[in-house]
Amino acid sequence: MVDAGGPVRPGLPESAGYALKRVLLGRPLITEQLRRERLSKKVALGVLSPDAISSSAYGPEEMLIALLPYAGAAAFTLVLPITGAILVILALVAASYRQVVSVYTRAGGSYVVARENFGPKTAQVAAAALLIDYVVTVAVQSSAGTVAVVSALPAFGPYSLEITIGVVVFLCLANLRGLREAGGPFALPTYLFSGLVGLVIIVGIVKWATVGLPVYDPARLPGTVPVHQGSGLVEGATVLVLLRAFANGGSSLTGVEAISNTVSALRKPQGQNARTVLTVMACILGFLVAGVSLLAHFTHATPYTAGYPSVLSQEVRAVFGRGTTGHVLYALVQAATALILYTGANTSFNGFPFLASFVAEDRFLPRQLTKRGHRLVFSNGIITLAVLAVALLAVTGGTVNALVPFYAIGVFTGFAMAGYGMTRHHLSHREPGWRHRLAVNGAAGVLSTLVVGIFAIAKFTEGAWLVVVVFPLLVAALIRVNHEYRAEAAILNEVRGNPVKQTNYSRHHVYVLVNNVDLAMLEALRYAHSLRLMDAEAVHFMLDAAHAQHLRTRWDELGITAPLKIVDCPDRRLIHAAAQFIVQATQGRENTGVTVLLPRRGYPPLSGRLLHDRTADRIAHAVNHLPHAVATIVPYDVRARIRQRFPQLPEERLARRLERLRDRLAGPPPGPLTEHNAPHPEPDTTAIAAVEPGRPVTVDGRLHSITDEERDGRRVLLATLTDSTGSLSLEFHTARPDLEAGQLLSLTGQAHTRARDGALVISDPDYRIIETEEPDTSDGHA
Repeated sequence: MVDAGGPVRPGLPESAGYALKRVLLGRPLITEQLRRERLSKKVALGVLSPDAISSSAYGPEEMLIALLPYAGAAAFTLVLPITGAILVILALVAASYRQVVSVYTRAGGSYVVARENFGPKTAQVAAAALLIDYVVTVAVQSSAGTVAVVSALPAFGPYSLEITIGVVVFLCLANLRGLREAGGPFALPTYLFSGLVGLVIIVGIVKWATVGLPVYDPARLPGTVPVHQGSGLVEGATVLVLLRAFANGGSSLTGVEAISNTVSALRKPQGQNARTVLTVMACILGFLVAGVSLLAHFTHATPYTAGYPSVLSQEVRAVFGRGTTGHVLYALVQAATALILYTGANTSFNGFPFLASFVAEDRFLPRQLTKRGHRLVFSNGIITLAVLAVALLAVTGGTVNALVPFYAIGVFTGFAMAGYGMTRHHLSHREPGWRHRLAVNGAAGVLSTLVVGIFAIAKFTEGAWLVVVVFPLLVAALIRVNHEYRAEAAILNEVRGNPVKQTNYSRHHVYVLVNNVDLAMLEALRYAHSLRLMDAEAVHFMLDAAHAQHLRTRWDELGITAPLKIVDCPDRRLIHAAAQFIVQATQGRENTGVTVLLPRRGYPPLSGRLLHDRTADRIAHAVNHLPHAVATIVPYDVRARIRQRFPQLPEERLARRLERLRDRLAGPPPGPLTEHNAPHPEPDTTAIAAVEPGRPVTVDGRLHSITDEERDGRRVLLATLTDSTGSLSLEFHTARPDLEAGQLLSLTGQAHTRARDGALVISDPDYRIIETEEPDTSDGHA
């Protein structure tokens, strides 16, 4: 390809998989682009609140689903005091989190609070709670968003699960492409939903007080949930029923912690701004939950077994009627509801990957979750979240009522950990006014714990048992992962403190274990001879005499000079036979080492699993436990050789077609020295390609690599500077600059030609680091 600032630079051929990734995800981003703007309070309210505010669309309905089969029409009265109890908890939790965001302005929420106050192991309770919460949030919010859609378009009702899964997959792909939530468009659904539903509530109350509102009769509405017909207030309103309704209504409080998870996303002063946004969000949520519950009391809007039309949609119909204006307003409310719910689901695609990377940095999750992918997002975390959410949707059928039991246990556990953590903080620091704050946080922690217990008991048979089982297992798994990482670190420290003495063997044998005469085996033999230790010997363990004879025949036909030893393996215990052979090879021979080479044929992951087993790995594992022996797997890419020999294979044609499509959609891929990896020279500087020996120049570029080595007893720092036209070597002899790979430099010096290879080098140049906007990796919005 032709670079904008230099000559043609041929690149390595790309695989079909990478070409497909470029088509789906677009151009790869580089680390320098990992930055974003801070959020104002208005934008932050819209961006960080959808999960919480949107829960008002289904929280009151979930209370009615629990009440109606047992309390009958009395459910529409009981829903009000239960809503009042939930609002009290909301006020207490919001007050607790106001203190969290004031003290802990880093991202992480209850996880950081628990880690700082109770230590990393206890913090895994909060980590497990938040991780479960994020997964269930995607499922619940997406399902509820689909309910809003099919309530307005009932013809799509039978396909609700498929629509919901499609939305999750779409959100996953969008976030893999680097979807950002740090802008006004993502704030719009929150304001639109809050304004429209607020209008419904106000108009509904005014109409009820003046002209009255229509009242639904569940007995005449086919498809509604069962409604108890007796004296429900006396017969059906048992303690367990009330607790179940309260537990269902607790789903209205999900998302309250979202702002504490991303405090660092706000403009400074971050703590003060976060308190303001949190307070406004809690007030809006409380008003909407109370209003929707009150309208349900007025109109007797009844949930349906199929999940649609929703209670909120029925309330909108009752308030605005079925005239032209009513139809328009109804469509707007349903569209706004779907938008905010889907946006609420999307917030987890930012929160989960970031939290997972945060926990992985603490070595409680696999390190792979800390890696940023093609578009500078935590791709592994995004994919993991999508897979878990889709699996949960498939298991539950994608109905909100079936998902709610999985929901609030994780949410309120996070609330409790934050409350207890802040209680510990106040007891430790005793800052002015600490007693009042201690009371608020302690009460929030205790009350949240009680709610967790209520959920575990009241919803145990409805699915909460799974969370009760999974939760401690997940905490145990997190601690086990940390144990493994700590064990590795301990061994590393032990080896570093007591370095293993180098062993110089007087004899060293190389054995190549072979099963067939193929390209991989020949490559292993070639590698064995290149070691130049002693003559290599091929060994075949005979499981089948006819196959061994055929192997010997092929060996002779091809004229392979290395000796072939055939070892009988009558019990067919191949791994044991290999280990026994190595033991015998070193037994009685002092100062003798053995290297075992195992050819491995490289194939794509799927076909490789189907076409070949993992015997080489098992043999290597056994051999590496033996003294004076080491096993090395020698990979050989069979597919690459096939591509060279047969370039017209279907997959090769597919790769070329994908490359052409990729170039049309996203432009050609960046080469090793293109503008994507190195800057263009500024007008007042010299391009690297134009640097000449003996002439002073000023060059701008990126440090591509740095090497610290010793020459003649002195330390020398070697570096490579690149721009969009080429590369230039640097040597620092007299100074020890604090440089890092990836930095942008502007340097001045005089180039000379290096004697050993003719490369251009600038020795000990004057330089300055070109400052860029500091990247912020403190939350998942990058």
